[in-house]
Amino acid sequence: MKPRGGREAARRRTLPTHAERYARGKALRAKVARSGHGGWEPPRGRRDPVATLTESSVGRLRNLIPIRYGRMLQSPFTFYRGAAAIMAADLAETPSTAIHVQACGDCHLLNFGGYGTPEGHLTFDINDFDETLPAPWEWDVKRLAASFVIAAQSNRFSARQARAAARAAVREYRTRMAEYATMPALEVWHASVSNVLDHTKDPVLRKRYQRLIRKERQRNPTSEFARLAHTVRGGARITDDPPLVYHPEIERHRGFWGQAKRVLTRYAATLASDRRLLFDRYELCDLAIKVVGVGSVGTMCAIALFLAADDDPLFLQIKEARRSVLEPFAGKSEYRNHGARVVAGQRLMQAASDIFLGWTAGDGGRHFYVRQLHDLKISPVVEIMSPVNLVEYATACGWALARAHARSGDPSLLAGYMGKGTAFDTAVADFAVAYARQNKRDHAALVAAVRSGRIDARTNA
Repeated sequence: MKPRGGREAARRRTLPTHAERYARGKALRAKVARSGHGGWEPPRGRRDPVATLTESSVGRLRNLIPIRYGRMLQSPFTFYRGAAAIMAADLAETPSTAIHVQACGDCHLLNFGGYGTPEGHLTFDINDFDETLPAPWEWDVKRLAASFVIAAQSNRFSARQARAAARAAVREYRTRMAEYATMPALEVWHASVSNVLDHTKDPVLRKRYQRLIRKERQRNPTSEFARLAHTVRGGARITDDPPLVYHPEIERHRGFWGQAKRVLTRYAATLASDRRLLFDRYELCDLAIKVVGVGSVGTMCAIALFLAADDDPLFLQIKEARRSVLEPFAGKSEYRNHGARVVAGQRLMQAASDIFLGWTAGDGGRHFYVRQLHDLKISPVVEIMSPVNLVEYATACGWALARAHARSGDPSLLAGYMGKGTAFDTAVADFAVAYARQNKRDHAALVAAVRSGRIDARTNA
C-alpha cells in the first residue's frame, strides 16, 4: 500500500496540536499580561451613564420605560442587571487578547439557572442571550465576576467574602477550560453542566430548590392555563394583570390579528420540519403584553396562548430582539434579523435548547425570537444565599460559562493564556471589586437623575 501524501498530508501537517495551541495562548501573555486585567479606572471622557440609559430606551414602549428605571433604581444590584450597555462600553476600554468567542453579552449571575431539556432532564446553563454576539471572551468573564461582588454587597457580605465569590467563578472557568482543552471536539460539544442541586451543599437551600423543582414538575398544561388564562364567551383569553400583563389597545384595530398570524407564520418557517409539524397542531387564541426582567422592560415582549384542543394549551413568549449592546465595540452581527442572532447564539452556547426556539419579524420591522414561556425553570434565589452558598453558585456559573465558550472558541488557546496558576483569577477579582465601585457611582447618578426630574421612574409596579 502506498503511503498517503500530497495534499492530504500537507493538510494534516497544518493542523496544530493541543500543545501548540496551548503554547500560542501562553505566548499572548507577552502582549497582554494577565495582571493587566486587574483594576478599573473610568477613562477620561467616559460617557454619562444616564445618557447611555436614555439612549437605550429609544424605541421602547413609552408607558413601560418608567418601570424599567424604577426596577433599576431599587439597588446597585438591580441597576447592574439593566446596565449592560454601560458596561459594554467600559469593557471595550479594558485589555483584551483579541480572541473572540460567542459571548453572552449580558453575563451576570441571574442570567444562569436550571431549566428542562427537550428530554425533560434538569440541567444548568446560561439562559439569557438577548445581547449575544461574537466578542472577546474576557468580557463575559469580567461581567460575571463583577456581578458576584455586587450581589455579595447587596447581601451585606464582607469585602473578603465578595471577592471570594468572584474568584471562585473565575477559578472554575479557568480550570474547566483546561479540562475542555484536553477533550476531543465532539466531547466538548456534547458536554453539559450538572443541575443546580449538585452545586448546593447547604441542606436548607437544597430543600428549597427541591421544592421548586417538584413544583415545576407538577406543572401541566391545565394548571398553566388556570394560572395565566381563563375561558370567556367565544374562547380562551390571557388574564390581565396591569401594568405587567395587559392586552394592547392595538388589538382592537382592524388587521391586528392578521398581522399577528403573519408574524407567527414567519416564525414557523424557522423551525425544523418535525417541530413545525408539532406547532401546526396549535391555533393562536390570544396575545398579551408581558413585562419581563430589568434590561428588557420596555421592549416589545408578549405571551401568546395556543390551543390544540380545549384542554391542550401552549404558551409561547415572543420577545423583541434589538441590536446587541456589544455591536458598537465588537462589530456588526452577521444576521439581518436580531431574533436570528439570538437564536443562533443560544443554540451555540447552550447544551440543550427549547424545541420551540425560533425567530420572526413584525410587519413594522421589529425583530423577535420565540420560545416556550415555561420549561422547568429554576432561578437562583440570591437574596437568601450565605457566603458559602454564593461561592458554590459562582462555581456552577464559571463552569457553565467555560463550557459555553469552549463550543465556539479554542479551549487550548484560552487555557494556555490563563495558565495553571491564579494570576488571572486574582486580576479579574481585582477588576470585579473596582467595577462594583463604578456601578455604585452609576446607580447614584440614576438616583440623582430621578430626584432632579430628568428621569421618570415608577417604583410601585
